[in-house]
Amino acid sequence: MSNKLVGSSLTREILERGDEQVWCAVSNDSEAHAMSIIEKSDYSSLVYITSFHDDEFICRAGKSWRFAIPVRKIELTQKEVGL
Repeated sequence: MSNKLVGSSLTREILERGDEQVWCAVSNDSEAHAMSIIEKSDYSSLVYITSFHDDEFICRAGKSWRFAIPVRKIELTQKEVGL
């Protein structure tokens, strides 16, 4: 048995520790659907989650989501782009 936090559980814990917003891939269908958003680079479904209430994640725009998987934005390096 693992106590490793992933997916929406990780997002809830990040918010509970006091972070004001978490960059997430979101879905109302499933965590698998949210993961497919990440894999497809569907940036329209990446939002800042600011709270978790009544089993729903709330984004900065006020919309609620059932699933929210934390992601990160990182700067590419010269090596990563092959230059």
